Parts: sequence; structure tokens; C-alpha cells
Amino acid sequence: MRFRTLKQLAEVCAAEGLTIAEVMLADQSQESGKPPEYVFEKMRAYYQIMKEAVTKGLTEDTTSRSGLTGKDAQRVATYLTTTEASLGEEACKAMAYALAVSEVNASMGRIIATPTAGSCGIIPGVFISSQQRFGWEDDHLVKGLLCAGAIGYVIANNSFVSGAEGGCQAEVGSAIGMAAGALVELRGGTPEQAMHAVGLALKNTLGLICDPVGGLVEIPCIVRNGFGAVNAMAAADMALAGVRSVIPSDEVVQVMYEVGTAMPEKHRETAKGGLAQTPTGRKIMKELNLNRKQ
Repeated sequence: MRFRTLKQLAEVCAAEGLTIAEVMLADQSQESGKPPEYVFEKMRAYYQIMKEAVTKGLTEDTTSRSGLTGKDAQRVATYLTTTEASLGEEACKAMAYALAVSEVNASMGRIIATPTAGSCGIIPGVFISSQQRFGWEDDHLVKGLLCAGAIGYVIANNSFVSGAEGGCQAEVGSAIGMAAGALVELRGGTPEQAMHAVGLALKNTLGLICDPVGGLVEIPCIVRNGFGAVNAMAAADMALAGVRSVIPSDEVVQVMYEVGTAMPEKHRETAKGGLAQTPTGRKIMKELNLNRKQ
């Protein structure tokens, strides 16, 4: 890759007059040895899976094997038809779609990890609701995935995208940053604005712990995906409005690494702390263990 930092990525875009997606497509093609058309079609296939997951989550039974979660996306979708959402229809729809994909994951359905299974709902929630809202063709969203991938590449190589390594800030936080930056580009923003969106998004998830109840990617993971989609849209709007991340985005990524490294083990996907060790969390874990033994 010709870039390792967000600053370098923006500089390549500026020097060559390319979008982030165009740079990523060219570099990924060169790295993989596959023609750009092959890379693009592979991403197109991923986007189709995302759309299928949204539909499945909104129309089928997504009750997880544990019985702890399921059908919340459908509850939010129904809520939208019966009252005016405080968030507004579009943001609430993105939230519902993000919940849908995350519930499909929890019920052993097919998803695309973006960048992980625990954060799989955020990009589809933002992308698919935005596609419906703005009337974009699928190819436009495929370019968005390439843009998000470039951002994720930088984060993964300079910090974490794994909750076991850096807490939920590394999973949900990274996905929010990826979705926010990509949405800026999808809406015609500049690479520089996209980078600011990433910084704005990541700053507001720093320190988020990974504390899955019962060790399952369900509670609180699923609802965090819903909130994450809304946060990504907010960060994109701020950046498009001209709000800047005063702390450069690459420095924010570095802080994510520092915070994740300092985070206690019990707050990094071990289910030994946080919500997993509340009285209710411990009760759920005990019941799950009893069920597994039966």
C-alpha cells in the first residue's frame, strides 16, 4: 500500500486527484495481483450479503441460540411506523438496520465482518439506509466499502480492531470511524473531510470496554451496533459541515492503541468485568452454563 496513515492516504488522494476508494482499489489490486475488476466484484458480492442480512434481520426470527436476544430490529422498525422517532426517521432506520445485521450474526446467520463480527451491523446500517434515502446505485456503495476498507486498514495497522486486544473501542469504534469517513466520501466530501470524520468518530468511543455477557457477542454488542450507526452519521455530518478534528485523526488512532494497551484484561472480551459481571450478568452466565451442561 502507498499509505500507512490517514494523513498519507489523504496526501496520495490530493497528489493524484483520486478519491479514497480509487486509491484503495488500485492499491488492493496491486497487492493482491488481481485486476481491479476482480476486486470490485468481490466487494460487490460482500455488499449483497450485507443487504441480505438487513432483510433477514427485519423479516425472520433472529432469536439467538442463547435466547438472550432477537427481533429488536423488528421492534424498532415497527416503532417507526407507529410514532415519530426522536432521532428522526432516517437515523432511526439506520439504527434498525444495524441491529438487524447484528442480530443475524448472533443467530448464526451470514454477515460480513466490518471489521469484526461484533461490529458487523454499523456499516450496513449506515450504507443501506443511506442508499435508500439518496437513491444511490449499488456501485456507489461498493466504492464506499473500498473507502471504509482503506480507513480500516490504517486503523488495524496502527492500533486494534479486536476487542480482545483493545476493547470495544477497537471493534465498534473502528467500525464507526470507517462508516463515518466512507459516508463523507459517498456524499461528495473531500478526503480531508473524511479523515476529520474518522477522528471525530474515534474520539467519542475512546475507552469503550468489551464486556460481553456470558462471553457471547450479544449483550451489549448488538445495541452498541445500533448506537454506532447513529454516531457514524453524526460524525459524517459534522465533518461535511466543516467541523474539524482538532487532534489529528492519526493521533486519535494512536491514543486508541495506548488506551487499549492500558485497558485491564477484564475489560477486553474476557467477560470478567463490566456488564458481564453485574449481578444480572453473572446470573445469565450461570444459567447459560447450566444449560450447556444439560
